[in-house]
Formats: sequence, C-alpha cells, structure tokens
Amino acid sequence: MTSPSPTADDHGEVDTVTEVPVAIVGAGPAGLLLAHLLGRAGVETVAIDTRTREEIESTHRAGILEADAARTLVETGVSDRILREGDEHAGIELRFGGRAHRIDFQELVGESVWLYPQTAVFVDLADARDRDGGTVHFGTSGTEVLDVESDRPRMRWTGPDGTRHEVRARYVVGADGSRSQCRELVPADHRTQHAREYPFAWFGIMAEAPKSAPELVYAHSEHGFALISQRTESVQRMYFQCDPDDDPAAWSDDRIWTTMQARVAGEDGFRLLEGPVLERTVLRFRSFVQEPMRWGSLLLAGDAAHTVPPTGARGLNLALHDVTVLAEVLVEALGGTDAALDDYQRRALRRVWRAQNFSYWMTQLLHAAPGGSSFDLRRQLGELDNVVSTRAGRTYLAEQYTGWPTRDTD
Repeated sequence: MTSPSPTADDHGEVDTVTEVPVAIVGAGPAGLLLAHLLGRAGVETVAIDTRTREEIESTHRAGILEADAARTLVETGVSDRILREGDEHAGIELRFGGRAHRIDFQELVGESVWLYPQTAVFVDLADARDRDGGTVHFGTSGTEVLDVESDRPRMRWTGPDGTRHEVRARYVVGADGSRSQCRELVPADHRTQHAREYPFAWFGIMAEAPKSAPELVYAHSEHGFALISQRTESVQRMYFQCDPDDDPAAWSDDRIWTTMQARVAGEDGFRLLEGPVLERTVLRFRSFVQEPMRWGSLLLAGDAAHTVPPTGARGLNLALHDVTVLAEVLVEALGGTDAALDDYQRRALRRVWRAQNFSYWMTQLLHAAPGGSSFDLRRQLGELDNVVSTRAGRTYLAEQYTGWPTRDTD
C-alpha cells in the first residue's frame, strides 16, 4: 500500500491518499470475503462501510449456508467456527395438506446445508481481516466513487473523526448492498434492470422458546405460508406470510402465535412450542437483477447486482459465490490478463438466474396469492405432491436447495 501526498481537485480536498490494487465499497460478508480471498493471493485492498461494526453485528439475520459456501469459509482459512457452532441440516420438512414430508438431502444428493446466522458469517470474516492485518473502515460517510470509466478509479470517504480519505485503485468493487450507490454509476442508457415485485411479505419473529423441530419446516396452508427455523436451544426464528403494509407493532404475541399455529396445524397434531416474542419485523422482498455487472473499472457483487426472495435461502450464498469468482478473475486481471474480467459476469449470472428461478419457484409454490381461488390452492397441492412423491421431484428440490458446486455453474 503506497501513500501519495494529500491532494485537492474539483471534488474537494482530501487529507490522506493511498494506493491499492482493489478498493471495496461495502464491508458486509461479500466485501469482506473478497478482501480475504484477495489477501490470500497477495493483493492489498481497502474496504469501507457506512455502518459501524457494532451495527452490523447487532442486525440479526437468519443464515442458511449451502455446502460450497460453508467449505469456502473453512478451507480458505476464514474460520472453522461454523463446524463447531453451526447446525448441520441434512434435510428440510415440507408440510402441506396437514402432513409432514421430509426431503433427505444426504440420501438424495449427499450434501447438507448449515444453519449459521449471517451475523456470525460477518463476525468470522471481520475477525479474519483483523487477524490478517487487512484494512477495513467502518462508520464512514460521504462515500464517492470516481473515474470508473478510466483505469485509475478512486474511492473517497470521510472517517468518523472527520478526516477525508482517498484510495486510488485499479479496480473498484461495489458490494454495497441492495440500495447500492455503485450500481447507479452504470449509465442509465447502458444498464438493464430486471425486477419482479411480490404482493406479500414475511412477518419475522425471534421468540424465546425451545425448538419445535430439528430441521427447517416450510409450511403451506390455505391461510398462507410459514417457515419454522431455529437459532439456539432457547431462541427461535420464525416467519409467516403477511401483507407488506402490516405494522409489526399491531401484532400481539397471542395474535402471532394463533396465526403461526394455524399455518402448521395438521392431522399429526404438530404444534409449535411458544414463548415471549423478542423481536418482530416485516420483511418485504422482490426479485432483481442488474446487468452489466462490470462497467469500466467497476464491478458489482452480491445484493448490489441482484436480490432474490428469501424463500430459497439463496441471497447470502449468491453473494459469497460472486466474490469467490471475482477474486479469481481479479487476480488474473491484475497479473496482466484484463480480459479475464469479461468472464466474471457470464459465470456469476449463470448462477444468479438459476437461483432466481429456484427462489421464484419456491415462493410461488408455498405462498397464497392474494385473491387466489380454490383452483390455485388445489393446483399448489398437486405440485407439492409431485415434488414429495417422486424421487425426481425430491432430488430437484435437494439439488437446488443445497446449491451447486462452483465448477457446475462456471
């Protein structure tokens, strides 16, 4: 990392200037994994995030890591904590028509997924950056990304102490989430945005209660969808389909549990173990992809380029896959093969669109469409029956849910 003298231009004065090969906007899991992988290859980076580390750590998000993503964390030396504290799930349960149907991932495809909160993934990556001497700045403001159409892009920001900084790089990566400012740097007449809105949302709760099931339960009913997840032995995370405009404060604990129990009720007598609701929130979602994922010296990754409904548990996994591929091609490009970057979008988008298809399929399969008819409900039940009663159907779900090895989508 070099440090030229402070400077001023039409964008104002800066107090410090440094040079690194890659600057990263966004220090969530995607940005930090990219910095980690590049660091292992000897490439210096600077990553920034407007959020403080404490803010990110206190944002509770569920996490289902597919097999390849879990292996990446362990095998690249981030941490093996997922093996000690994560919860390996060898299957999921589909509930519909009042009955339970287990999809056995191990028997069908020989893989598992890991229940491991996204917050834990972030902590592992942030700790790894600290351990390895990486440069990450949290709590920044006034972010600017300049000159992305040149081969000398710049990233500017103000630190918590008011000092203005500039990083000069060969490439800038926008990993700044679903409200990305970086993706807006692609000119409007050169970008295409594919999007689909959904007429429902998820009401998410964190409850102080024992586990109701050993694995995730995806429940379909005439009343709407529900997902039973786990967090610890005494705290559970659950979701149910709701109106996007629902006010979480208007839902009492009793109303929440009555709604949840109705979604999972069946002839087998299954009931959720209840307890005080610690958190409640409404999660809107949509399907979104922006192309291109590269513009000049700017590359987009993760939610900055695409978002998926949470039903298929693909969002975090897609982000981690993006930067795994991106680290590889950036190392090649920095070694003199700039054309390697042309391969990034092709490799990333192939997986993105497969994940979009799976997430859309799962969402349409399990949610009750507002204004839906009895035909719609019975058609869904017929499709669910096709999934669970044939090996081909079960295998398709298992393959999609556990994810595709990186080599299979390159």
